[in-house]
Amino acid sequence: MCNLCEAICGLVLTIDRDARRVVGVRGNPDDPLSRGHVCPKGVALGDVHADPDRLRRPVRRVGEGDDARWEELEWDEALDLVADRLAATLREHGDDAVGVYLGNPNAHSLGFSTHGPHLVRALRTRNRFSASTVDQMPHQVVARHLYGHQLLIPVPDLDRTAFFLVVGANPMASNGSLMTVPDFPQRVRELHGRGGRMVVLDPRRTETARVADEHHFVRPNTDAALLLAMLHVLIADGLARPPAYVDGLERLAELVAPFTPEAAAPWCGVDAAVIRRLAHELAQAPAGVVYGRIGVSTHAFGTLCQWAIACLNLLSGHADAPGGAMFPEPAADTVGLRVLGPGTQGRWRSRVRDAEEVGGELPAVVMAEEIATPGEGRIRAMVTIAGNPVLSTPSGDRLGETLAGLDFMVSLDIYLNETTRHADVVLPPTTLLERDHYDLVFHGFAVRNTARWTPAVFEPDDDQRHDWQIAAALAHRLAERLDAPLPASAAGALDADPRDLVAMLLAGTGRTTFEELLEHPEGVDLGPLRPTLPGRLQTADQRIDLVPEALVADLPRLAAAMAEPPGDGLVLIGRRHQRDCNSWLHNTDRLTRGRPRHHLLMHPDDLAARGLADGDRVRVASRVGSVETEVSADDALMPGVVSLPHGYGHGAAGTRLGHANTVPGVSVNDLTDPSLVDPVSGNAALTGVPVEVTAGG
Repeated sequence: MCNLCEAICGLVLTIDRDARRVVGVRGNPDDPLSRGHVCPKGVALGDVHADPDRLRRPVRRVGEGDDARWEELEWDEALDLVADRLAATLREHGDDAVGVYLGNPNAHSLGFSTHGPHLVRALRTRNRFSASTVDQMPHQVVARHLYGHQLLIPVPDLDRTAFFLVVGANPMASNGSLMTVPDFPQRVRELHGRGGRMVVLDPRRTETARVADEHHFVRPNTDAALLLAMLHVLIADGLARPPAYVDGLERLAELVAPFTPEAAAPWCGVDAAVIRRLAHELAQAPAGVVYGRIGVSTHAFGTLCQWAIACLNLLSGHADAPGGAMFPEPAADTVGLRVLGPGTQGRWRSRVRDAEEVGGELPAVVMAEEIATPGEGRIRAMVTIAGNPVLSTPSGDRLGETLAGLDFMVSLDIYLNETTRHADVVLPPTTLLERDHYDLVFHGFAVRNTARWTPAVFEPDDDQRHDWQIAAALAHRLAERLDAPLPASAAGALDADPRDLVAMLLAGTGRTTFEELLEHPEGVDLGPLRPTLPGRLQTADQRIDLVPEALVADLPRLAAAMAEPPGDGLVLIGRRHQRDCNSWLHNTDRLTRGRPRHHLLMHPDDLAARGLADGDRVRVASRVGSVETEVSADDALMPGVVSLPHGYGHGAAGTRLGHANTVPGVSVNDLTDPSLVDPVSGNAALTGVPVEVTAGG
């Protein structure tokens, strides 16, 4: 199974066992979820294992800045050094003097899923950050308020829908996100084959929009108005069909009354008639669903967008119904078995900005200020785990400067990159081909219920460690040095093998067994999504309140923004490519061939208005920084919108760090602004950042 993205495609590998290398990769046609599909990242899985840039043993930084060199350490020496420095920081400066940042790959690792949370708790800090607040926190906030658990998130039943409305998402490039949907292109063909339609709303004519039946440009940062206007139409035109377990329809009608299509159209750039028609088509479709992702989560009204999408699915008559928005039933159900907590908000606040804790963490946008600002509670040591926030969080260049000023930093990572280059010690875990895997996260977002166990392909070397072994060793060492014994349950879990924990979870639902998975390496098919509500809800009364006050309270802010006419300046959006994995894999030759992907994309009219031409070198500047890159004319961009890819920039750092392959590029997150945020969820507003574009040097 490929764990490089959320699609979790089943693969067949051809290996040279003596040379310990992969010589062929193809999709597994017997896999019940991916059905033989493989994307370029999956084909490159063996390249990651064999990558000459990949670290295999602990290293310690000697020297500073670009003159630093790295020397290898033995594991016990490295682990003792890290535990000593972290414990000393906690003893001298208090529990919150250590910060921790978790990157996206942690969600793709069985070992970190089972053992990582215990390490984080052993650090005792409230200064916890993750990629969730530059990605998906609005989904989690809405899910907690409506369904009772932050990870109880419905997904489109794509294999049976007839009307698929995609807002700010590009599954042709992402293979789905918070919607595990391998082979999206084939599934779109099947949608069309049964007479269904796909409509895309996006400020860019994306790869998904190009295969859609209909595409409409939407001005960045305005989607909430459009979605609430669709809700207005559903209710005002008598199309709402709420399930019996839903409350609050009358109040919702009052709240969305001002958000008419005519009020939304001038602000979002979509005609009022189109908004009305789409609402009617959704309600009248035999099966329909609305799906919104990064483009509507990572802007200033991200939580309102996800709330409106949830309400559209609930009121259109398609919630918990075939072809609509449904809840997967994973065989190892960490949500249903209540292994994971339902989520929290406001238990503590950040020291500098007074930002709320959400889901047990603080917004990533406050990380740099919590390191740089003197005073009690300042972050003096940092732990990063499989993350590169210098490339993937706002004002990344500033964050890099603050990391360089820490007293101590340790990174659990297989690469030296823009972030880990600042670490004093890097502890590299094994990669997928050297460890067992079961996906505890993304089976819970899959468009079909399946289960699959992937044993290690290669035995690790004696001097390699799995991430769960590193987490356990550090947690135990910290407990000893802080004279704070771990709870018996945590100690037992840390000492367990992840495969034993998976077997226990499978037994908890009884939908399959570990033995059955061993007998079926291609995976076990547990069937299509099926209705589960209201029984699957984790709200106290197993009902859904459409109008939680925490969400409703943000509507006046949206109304005030809509009262101002749209600006006429340029705004920046990101983009992703199928050959990228957020901020990594840009040093892999197989995935970086072909046309350059780092260019600024800009509408030809916007270029002409500034005296610029296709291929020119341009300077892109925001409030917090500027970058220079080449520009490409592209009428797939809405006029007034420009686009840079998310998480690029390995070119300069890769050369400094001696990487075998580097690609040109700049980081869009040298331009994104940490002051721009969705205040309800704390999620970074990466979309719609005001910028100026001028001729470069």
